[in-house]
Amino acid sequence: MMLAAELVPHAAREALTEASRGSALSLHARAERLGAHLRLGYDLCGPLEQLRIPPLQAVPLRRDGLWQHTCLEAFLAVPGREGYWELNLAPSGDWNWYQLDGYRRNLRPDPALEALPLAVEHSTGALRLQASLPLPPPLAEAEELELALTAVLEHADGGLSYWALVHPAGDADFHWRGGWRRCR
Repeated sequence: MMLAAELVPHAAREALTEASRGSALSLHARAERLGAHLRLGYDLCGPLEQLRIPPLQAVPLRRDGLWQHTCLEAFLAVPGREGYWELNLAPSGDWNWYQLDGYRRNLRPDPALEALPLAVEHSTGALRLQASLPLPPPLAEAEELELALTAVLEHADGGLSYWALVHPAGDADFHWRGGWRRCR
């Protein structure tokens, strides 16, 4: 399975200033399934000084609330099943892996993943983040997966922009399965 795509910002970005709206950011995301593992990569390019990007921590931790700041994300499910998983990756190296029973229902950390080392490269105008994680048995055993690659970017003015493969009408909603892709 391989999915590579340019993520697009959600059209409704009222929280951003005029300067943030005019930025020329681009965000490319990719996912590759390698047996029972998933390899993810995100490349953010452009005037990154317009963003709040947390520095890489010496000892990254599993943390809640990463999506309230710059955070790169993935959502995974087995087609036809209501439950799914959410992965949050911060440029600081912090991360979290959640399991849900259904649409935004019973979000809880999945204890099966105890550590997730991230490779983060940050330079002027470019941020690259890569991760590889073991898939839980229901995902590892499935022939096909539903997958969404998404991101929240925090701008210097504190406003957030939401990036995804595709967005629903109305508010941004990464949990909306209509924006996920089926991948073998």
